[in-house]
Amino acid sequence: MADLRIRQLVMAANSLDTANTLQEIFDLGRPYNDPGVGEFGLTNAVFAIGDQFLEVVVPVSPDAPARRFIDRFGEGGYMVIFQVANIEATRNRADALNIRRVWNADLEEISASHFHPADFGGAIVSVDQPRPASSWRWGGPDWEACSVPGELTGAVIASPTPEEIASRWANVLDAELTTALELPTREGAVYFLKSEHSGVPEFQIKLDHKERILERAERAGCAVYSSGFDIAGVRFALI
Repeated sequence: MADLRIRQLVMAANSLDTANTLQEIFDLGRPYNDPGVGEFGLTNAVFAIGDQFLEVVVPVSPDAPARRFIDRFGEGGYMVIFQVANIEATRNRADALNIRRVWNADLEEISASHFHPADFGGAIVSVDQPRPASSWRWGGPDWEACSVPGELTGAVIASPTPEEIASRWANVLDAELTTALELPTREGAVYFLKSEHSGVPEFQIKLDHKERILERAERAGCAVYSSGFDIAGVRFALI
């Protein structure tokens, strides 16, 4: 799975206070506030972790899709952004399955497509092909200087039909499932969980100083466990 990467994980929250708290807990660098997300009725904060990204989006428009998401399900995991090696082939596979693309971008430095969550299943999924492969427009012009050591190693996708959703994701992303409910990527895996409601309840992250992170999370008022903590509807599992 060297060509398939989890490049960015996105959570939807009611306030950028969530981003400020995560910055403090994880000791992250300065975030990038992307003006381009205004197109979707959002403001955001994007943190660089290694060459991957953790994003908090906050709806500022009453008709923003993220506003509807929060009103329906509460704050939580919102989107998974994969880096693919051939976006045209990925788009063609999705089109063949009648999976609607709700947004497309073809810029000099990156191409991207967002898929309708009702068609793709489980979450909003974006596939992106940056040029060069090591770059990432959505992280801001100086993300390398703001990055901290670490890695986003996986996520959990909840769905009433996890086997069906896992198979669809694997087909579109041209990946072979390790098990019926595990989709491998370069950094780790995406796991599919049976649940009444669809969503992304867990992000998996690898950072140094786990005990310090848990201490800061407890001071911030988060529910803390031996392996992670909860904030704004997302469980951060410390790998």
